[in-house]
Formats: sequence, structure tokens, C-alpha cells
Amino acid sequence: MASRAFITGLSGVTLTSDERAFLRETQPWGLILFKRNIENPAQVFELTKDFRSVVGWNAPILIDQEGGRVQRLGPPHWPVYPPGAAYAALYTRDQRLGREAARLGARLIAADLRAVGIDVDCLPLADVPVDEADPIIGDRAYGRTPEQVAALAGEVAAGLLAGGVLPVLKHVPGHGRATADSHLKLPVVDVARATLSASDFAAFRPLNDLPLGMTAHVVFSAIDPASPATTSATMVSEVIRGEIGFQGLLMSDDVSMGALSGSIAERSRAAIAAGCDVVLHCNGKLDEMRDVASAAPLLAGRALERADAALMQRRTPEPIDLDAARRRFAALLAGEAPGLQAGLQA
Repeated sequence: MASRAFITGLSGVTLTSDERAFLRETQPWGLILFKRNIENPAQVFELTKDFRSVVGWNAPILIDQEGGRVQRLGPPHWPVYPPGAAYAALYTRDQRLGREAARLGARLIAADLRAVGIDVDCLPLADVPVDEADPIIGDRAYGRTPEQVAALAGEVAAGLLAGGVLPVLKHVPGHGRATADSHLKLPVVDVARATLSASDFAAFRPLNDLPLGMTAHVVFSAIDPASPATTSATMVSEVIRGEIGFQGLLMSDDVSMGALSGSIAERSRAAIAAGCDVVLHCNGKLDEMRDVASAAPLLAGRALERADAALMQRRTPEPIDLDAARRRFAALLAGEAPGLQAGLQA
């Protein structure tokens, strides 16, 4: 059976009978997990296996595992990872070691995810924050310049891919300048397009070959004053696909967030009409899940081609000595790696 163009959440740590029936009937393209779905490694592994058994294929399973404030897998069963700002701080002292830490941290995250059946991480961010922005991005960012953000985001993506996990580039074309949290209300960015092109959009251009991307629920008034990027055909075609050149599968950010208006079905249809390939819905509320499914078409045409191309990039993880890698990672973050102390003293 062909998949529908949506990614769904679930309500808890196991599939309910109603969720099983829903998944069999609607065939979502993927699943996203949150803390409400997490108890321990054995339980997560069984949940991911059960989901794939119900839908009947090796469907992608996503999670937001950034480190810092955004980490769905955590103690006591999984390590704590630092926010993007930790890599940024190291990069400003020693670019080579900053890059190494970003890649290694992502490679270790990938090992954690693969062990429990998760093969997509909603990471890296390429958002470039500014001083007056809402703190929702804040220390999640890899720096304050598009060059540094793109460099570290690229290392994170490479580390995930080396570990057999697909990266999701977010939040295209940029959430760093938003003065509101899009989980709660719609941010409007009133900045000239030339400024956006030179900063916000510039961080995404070097990453335009990544397999998956996620839109920003942000209005850029200089380009489309009426609609956020998620539901703006102008933003998707002119900026995301055009100026940035992103050609991977494009998913919406969560359509249940407060930034969007209208019913869940209306939001879902608007995202697809704007050019999103797949709709993301996260809260696990079955009535809303049904509305998303009713609005999501079967994956076909260019959307299906992009989905297939993305999944073709899933691969067997490269060999790694995890114990040695974790020691090296800890040394990098502690400033004890060879070369770092000399760099600090220079």
C-alpha cells in the first residue's frame, strides 16, 4: 500500500488498538517520537518494531534529539548531550576541534538512536539567532554568523549520516530572527529581503543537499506578508527551492503548533498546497491524527521521488569504538583535547 504524505505521533509507550487500526488504514509515511513515548531502551525498540510491523515496511522513525533543552532520550538510560552553543564556543577557540566535536557528538547520538530503531533525527538547525529574537532558538544555535552555523550544522549532518541516521535540516528558511515562539503564536519577521538573503537564508544554502528539511512557521513580510513559510507557495518555491536550492524532501513543522490558524485539516491541506511534501503532526491526539490523514494525499510524483531519494541515504553505520569516541567527546567538551589548551593560551 502506498504511504500517505504525513508523519504521525502516538499517545504513549505502546500502540493502542485504535492506533493500530489507524496506522493500518491510513499508512503514514513515518512516525515521530516524544518523551511521552519513551520509558527505556527495550520499550522504545519494541515500539519502533511494532510500528513498522503494523505499516508493513521499514518506515522512517523520527525524533528531536539535539542535546541541551531538546533531548527526548535522556538519563538514566541515555547520555546528556550539550546544546549547539557548546560546539559554537569550542569552534570560536579552535575551529578544527569545534568541527570534530560537532561531528562526534552527532555520531554518538546516531548510535543511541539506531540501537532502538530510530533512523531520522530532526537535526541540525541552521537558524542564525539575533539579539532581539525570542529565546526559543537561543543556545540551540551553532553560532551567530551564517558561515559558522553552516559549518557546524554540516558536521552534525555528517556525523548522523555516518551513524546510519538521516538528518533533518531545520527550520527552513530560518527561525533565528523570530520574535515569538511558534509553538505558541505566529512570528512575523519584518526585515528586508537582502538582509535575509545575506544572513538567515545564507546559512541554509551550503546544506541544500541534505535529504530532509523542515519548514519554519514564520512570516517573512518582505516576501509573503500573508502566510508563514510552511503554508506559503511563494516561500517554498522562490526561497526554499529557489534561492536556497533545497531539493530534499520538505516536511512541515508540527501543524498542531500555535503559529498556524484554521482547523488541523485546513493547515495540513495548506502545507501540501504550498509545496511541502509531507505534513508533520506530533501531539498524538487521535482525532487530530485522523484529520491530518484525511487531508494528506498519497505520496506521488516529485514528492514520492524525494521521499524515496531520502530513504536511499539510510546506510549501515560506519565502524566506531563507542567507548573511545565517548572519551574523546568528553575531552573535547572539557577543553582537554590535544591542541585545545595551546589554542586557549594563544
